[in-house]
Amino acid sequence: MSTTPTARGSGRSWALLLVLCGTIFLEGSDVAMLAVAIPTIRADLGLTTSTAAWVMSGYVLGYAGFTLLGGRAADLLGRRRMFLTWLGVFLVFSMLGGFAADGWMLVVARFVTGVAAAFMTPAAMSIITTSYPEGPQRDKALLIFAGVGAGGFSLGLVIGGLLTELDWRWVFFAPVFMAGVILFAALRLLSAEARPEPARCGYDLAGAASAAAAMLLLAYGIVRLEHGGEGLGLTLGALAAGLALVAAFIVIERRAKAPLVRLGIFRKAALVRANVAALLFLGAFFGFQFIVTLYLQELRGWSSLQTAIALIVMGCDAVLAPILTPRLVNRYGRARVIFGGFLLAIAAYGLFLPVGMDWSYAAMFPTLIIAGTAFALAYGPLTIAATDSVAEEEQGLAGGLLYTFTQFGSAVGISAVTAVYGFAAAGADGSPGAVLDAYRTALVVPVIMVLLGAAVSAFGLRNARPAGRLAGAAPDEAA
Repeated sequence: MSTTPTARGSGRSWALLLVLCGTIFLEGSDVAMLAVAIPTIRADLGLTTSTAAWVMSGYVLGYAGFTLLGGRAADLLGRRRMFLTWLGVFLVFSMLGGFAADGWMLVVARFVTGVAAAFMTPAAMSIITTSYPEGPQRDKALLIFAGVGAGGFSLGLVIGGLLTELDWRWVFFAPVFMAGVILFAALRLLSAEARPEPARCGYDLAGAASAAAAMLLLAYGIVRLEHGGEGLGLTLGALAAGLALVAAFIVIERRAKAPLVRLGIFRKAALVRANVAALLFLGAFFGFQFIVTLYLQELRGWSSLQTAIALIVMGCDAVLAPILTPRLVNRYGRARVIFGGFLLAIAAYGLFLPVGMDWSYAAMFPTLIIAGTAFALAYGPLTIAATDSVAEEEQGLAGGLLYTFTQFGSAVGISAVTAVYGFAAAGADGSPGAVLDAYRTALVVPVIMVLLGAAVSAFGLRNARPAGRLAGAAPDEAA
């Protein structure tokens, strides 16, 4: 079912893509701005360390816990309906976060905002994959979509630093204005869609409940890994309960007449490989960025704004993804470009392992620019691979799976480097040299993750082939 006009020309088609890209830019910049503002928020509201951590973790729990359900809801309840509804929820709870006077209000606002993103983002992606025909047009649109999302995160760091200097509440209010503009434009551009056919209107409530509960518990357990040995029983209990619910979910889906997730979709080797590789790639990227931020701010004494400006070079993927990546995919094929992205990531993170106490920015620059280029090469093609050859009625599910894996990857990467850093620093004397050694140890985690990701993506090289005329393609008309 298409949600866009079929014959109103390329102008409207590009406008639609711009609106949908605005959504992923909004989501990426929202996360980045808050990450920069957390220290100021903590000081202003007098938050404890654990409460400040939950302001960030609440969003991850909401996003990772409901993305799978959100993707399927777009297929069953309507992509336009889910997109507009949850964009509105995102707007409202971002505003509530800006008015928060206590830590618990921020945590609740961020959790619900994460849930809204879990429904909104897969719906936006599935609108793209069902609005443009499979092939060059869709691939170009997805590469632009992925690049804008990554650019949103990178630019969000700088925007967040600037807004925090004014007042940290603007970090919450700025997304409200942007979401309002996107909502207004989407109401005009997205055509009304027909209701789902009766045969597709069965709701797998047991599957939905078990899936959401399993994802929440697994995300909670992964987030708690950063606490190391503290409360280890609770962490292991959450992970065990989450895995048990995953097993229950599989049993439920096998027996359901209208399953939330058709398990046969996991027989697509390319789809599974793309999702696993995306988990490892995003986990390494965010884990690395997290440690570098701590190194610059806590060890080197850089301000949040200085750190954001230093890291903005990693946002080169926003330019390279729509310009360079399509040409490389066209010439060498998607699988080779993904593998090349992983190789660049290995080189980037490896170059940073011997980081010193007084490294100049010039010494850091090669790692940062190579890491951004690696993101441009790998992430967009992985997005295409995760939705390629999937039936239109399951595009929301495919998008939900991809964002579930990427959110879990982000949580795993940050939690893993934090846990390794904690273990490495536990027996040290707390001196700057000991802290630096702990950072170096933690930086091994991103290297291992991209090495594993390269191994996974290498299996796709056997059937690699050029994508055809992609470089010159444009989404001229919606399908």
